[in-house]
Amino acid sequence: MFDDVEQVQRYLREERIALVDFKFCDLNGRWHHLSMPAGRFDAGIAERGVGFDGSSVGFATLEAGDMAMLPDLSTAFRDPFFDVPTLSFLCNIVEADTGRPSPLDPRGIAARSEDCLRQSGIATESLWLPELEFYIFDRVRYGSGVNRAGYQVDSCEAYWNSEGGELQNYGFQVPPHGGYHAIPPADSTFSLRNEMVQTLEAIGVPVKYHHHEVGGPGQGEIELPLTPLVRCADQVMLAKYVIRMTAYRHGKTAVFLPKPLYNEAGSGLHFHHTLRRDGQPVYYDPEGYAGLSRTALSGIAGLLKHAPAVLAFTNPSTNSYRRLVPGFEAPVSLFFSLANRSAAIRVPKYATTPESKRFEFRTPDATCNPYLALAAQLLAIIDGIEQKLDPGAEGFGPIDENIFTWPEERRREIRALPASLPEALQALQADHGFLLAGNAFPEALIRQWIRLRQQDVRDIAVRPHPYEMDLYFDL
Repeated sequence: MFDDVEQVQRYLREERIALVDFKFCDLNGRWHHLSMPAGRFDAGIAERGVGFDGSSVGFATLEAGDMAMLPDLSTAFRDPFFDVPTLSFLCNIVEADTGRPSPLDPRGIAARSEDCLRQSGIATESLWLPELEFYIFDRVRYGSGVNRAGYQVDSCEAYWNSEGGELQNYGFQVPPHGGYHAIPPADSTFSLRNEMVQTLEAIGVPVKYHHHEVGGPGQGEIELPLTPLVRCADQVMLAKYVIRMTAYRHGKTAVFLPKPLYNEAGSGLHFHHTLRRDGQPVYYDPEGYAGLSRTALSGIAGLLKHAPAVLAFTNPSTNSYRRLVPGFEAPVSLFFSLANRSAAIRVPKYATTPESKRFEFRTPDATCNPYLALAAQLLAIIDGIEQKLDPGAEGFGPIDENIFTWPEERRREIRALPASLPEALQALQADHGFLLAGNAFPEALIRQWIRLRQQDVRDIAVRPHPYEMDLYFDL
């Protein structure tokens, strides 16, 4: 939005902005923020940033916790959810004394992965298109303690409310797995999604389209267009913020959990990807499989080869692997295909022009940190291209069949995606050399990431599960 401090200060005066807000992303993918009176924003803040305790969010040790959030002036937007006029910036994390970028800053890691691409000579631009899936619930309850554990979510669209209940019921519930492109009045969140889309467009996040998704009890999707990598991650964070806050304004809750409902469609964060060199598409070849160039096929092979490790960043929660199960559209096997939604990588059949030619990685979900998830994918793709990998020779297809109709013995011939977070973390421990290219991912971050996620696994493992009461209570 802005190129220099003078433009910012002029906007603050002319628009009578009261507050300036600074937002940054922690390792886990959560935003944090700090606000100050607009009159305090000056060249010093723009050049040196605002100090904060980096140890409280995992960027530094306690004895060396002073860090600074440095606003990226180009990311400014008028925050639509503050009661007073507020201008928000997304920030990079820097050392408080030297101003050097923090090696653990997720946004900085994403930027370094793009530098690796340019230095490789493969392409000058990496473009990504995210599909954000989410549920909108009318009521949410959850909690756990020494003597209790459970959750309950509810939606007026849910089929279980067809006979009435505590929620408003007009009789237009959506059947199980029957929500894809549902129309009002069954699609009761249509106007709410319209407001989300209008708000996103107003703050500079373009939207391709939105619709009701497969999940009957209030699942929706908002898809954004192709955007350079760091900006794509920014827009994922902004979209989650706008979707959540708009739902909150209306007394509802937007949930990005990959599998909030048993036996219903899960929510993914699919990423479509393509490369360009000096504005020209790199992935198109009319003679290649599905119109893909050898470069694109090698990139696919690299992403599938490293996918078990990449999933530690794209699917970093224990809940992620409750979505990646057979019987739904979520992939479970390492192969690619044209238009096949059971594949880990799908080549869209409708993307036929050189500019639109791309492939879609269907495993990620929105519990990821988008900066780390996109950087990991790009580095795996670069590695495959540099090694000139062949997806067929690596055993990744293409397979243009519904593999769930195959006999089990034949399905076992295809390598499987990790079935749990521990499997993905083990893969990351064994295979992370590709992430170290160009110092994009520091080794220290990978170790810290594995420790954090292993703690999640342990915390889940030692707690009694509510379903265990159904299975074993009377034994």
